[in-house]
Amino acid sequence: QVQLVESGGGLVQAGGSLRLSCTASGRAFSSYSMGWFRRAPGKEHEFVAHIARSGGTTGYADSVKGRFTISRDNAKNTLWLQMNSLKPEDTAVYYCAASQLWRLTSRTNEYDYWGQGTQVTVSS
Repeated sequence: QVQLVESGGGLVQAGGSLRLSCTASGRAFSSYSMGWFRRAPGKEHEFVAHIARSGGTTGYADSVKGRFTISRDNAKNTLWLQMNSLKPEDTAVYYCAASQLWRLTSRTNEYDYWGQGTQVTVSS
């Protein structure tokens, strides 16, 4: 199994940027496709972005496309989410997650391991 720890959240003004990190330990990081999800108060988990095991393929939710970038470095066991042009509606707890599936997925129930989350708050 793999353990995931997110960091990099905080308070930022609308239009600003944040970079989230997710550090993995345990089983080989490169064995998992990875995803970022978020959960706003009173809402379900929402898919944000995912990336293939090699990092060669990525996908994004329409709500963040063109503003967020997912990337990974398997040698450093680290996943990132660069968030630019942040909006108040991006406010949520952000989670990284690992999936043993070969294909990319945006379904929460197809991810096997989750971090504890990091709070992102965007003020207007």
